[in-house]
Amino acid sequence: MSGSQPSALIARLGILFMLGLLAGCARGLPPVDHGPVLALSSDTESFVMDQRRMQLDPDSPLSAFQLLDTGRDAFTVRAALIEAASHRIDAQYYIWNDDDSGRYLAGRLVTAADRGVQVRLLLDDINVAGKESLFAMLEAHPNIAIRIFNPSSSRNGAGRWLSFITDFDRINRRMHNKTFVVDDQVGIAGGRNIGDEYFDEDPQLNFRDRDVMVLGPLAADMTRNFEAYWNNRWAYPLSQLYKLPDSEQAVYHLSSLSRATTGPLAFKTALPRGRAGAEQLLETWFAAMIQAEGELVFDPPPENPDAPANTPRATANALFRLTEAARSEILIESAYLILAEAQLEGLDNLNNQSLRVTALTNSLATNDLVPNHSGYARWRRSMLEQGITLHELRPDAPACKRWVTNRQACDQGMVSLHSKAVVFDRETLFIGSFNVNLRSIYLNGETVLIIRSPELARTVAEDIDDALKPENSWQVTVGADGRMVWTSQNQEWHREPEVGFWRRAASRMLSWLPIEKYL
Repeated sequence: MSGSQPSALIARLGILFMLGLLAGCARGLPPVDHGPVLALSSDTESFVMDQRRMQLDPDSPLSAFQLLDTGRDAFTVRAALIEAASHRIDAQYYIWNDDDSGRYLAGRLVTAADRGVQVRLLLDDINVAGKESLFAMLEAHPNIAIRIFNPSSSRNGAGRWLSFITDFDRINRRMHNKTFVVDDQVGIAGGRNIGDEYFDEDPQLNFRDRDVMVLGPLAADMTRNFEAYWNNRWAYPLSQLYKLPDSEQAVYHLSSLSRATTGPLAFKTALPRGRAGAEQLLETWFAAMIQAEGELVFDPPPENPDAPANTPRATANALFRLTEAARSEILIESAYLILAEAQLEGLDNLNNQSLRVTALTNSLATNDLVPNHSGYARWRRSMLEQGITLHELRPDAPACKRWVTNRQACDQGMVSLHSKAVVFDRETLFIGSFNVNLRSIYLNGETVLIIRSPELARTVAEDIDDALKPENSWQVTVGADGRMVWTSQNQEWHREPEVGFWRRAASRMLSWLPIEKYL
């Protein structure tokens, strides 16, 4: 045996030993026993209960719906609902940013908690890093409880990133659901997270997104969605993951956070001041709501996050059923769009030659995540060959000024598509947190509303039609020579438009990898 062989063997053993140690450090946390689940009353008197009685027949199964199409409306209505809350606020989000809008809404939650409202905030762990101080501050309030879904055992540094490798299957099961429910009577579901870029408040990048406000029976279904995750054994109280401030620090920081929301504000929208102003604003919104038959579908949290995720989840199956029932047209608006072999075969098996499928998604120029675009690009030609009409958003779309109520941001920045909606035959609307991609189909927890309202369906369809116009998007086709072609306003491009070499190269290289399920 040569002298180099023992050295090589020792080096290999050392590497294996270190990997074993690191894997041990990154092993998931044990599940939590939350104890008995307490039944919560849903019929206590409140402003929103009064509004439900005024707007809806108590014997009717219908709910009332209103689209929140701009970030400004979405921000204002959420703020007003916090002011109007009497008993409970349940908020479930994939992302809650520690920026101006995130801190404002957090400060108003503190004020609501001060007057006795019970606040429960449920967050996915994937985006908590860097915002721990804000959430620890909130958790210190006796009327605010925060839980983190599916956390990694390592809370910061290299160990946190290592867990994505050593605990890959579990870490990929994310809570992407987004709901906001007040007093069990009114709720908001849709695509928006909490942050400046979702509320038309970012100077550079703002998302075109959609939410729906719901009054009536489906709000209680949103609460059941929330409870399924809140009581899940993989939802950890924040106090088990982070050190909370002591009582003196907590009082100081909470009062500072609350006071910051009562002084002069730098927001571009006028937010409701006090309960009377909030109720007056909400009365206008409630009076304009549309009554319709609806259904809320959500993916229950996995009992075992380590188990293989090879079966479409509840929201995906609901989408498939609607697809099978479609007669003439399906319009898709999805920030991240990936239909792979199984889904394309499903479309092929519909045996409906008259069915037209049109999709709007981000271009490489507007996508906030290059890897996500690469997964779409990997299957783009196959989708076109299947007969799907594809359009990609332009970064200079004039429609930005209708979608984003911040003209300066449209002139100096960029709009990116973040909305997730599918319209069937201009009669039924499928809307929520579900992207039409493999991650939403197999891995994420999602929440969607199925609304059978021609009026709402047509409203969304007409807005998508507008986005499909040549000034707002590029249509992508396969040319006679077999090359991809982007067309808009009598111009053609034979490579991804409006992006530089390195962004294009990164997307191309990533598209060679079979990782689209995880994007």
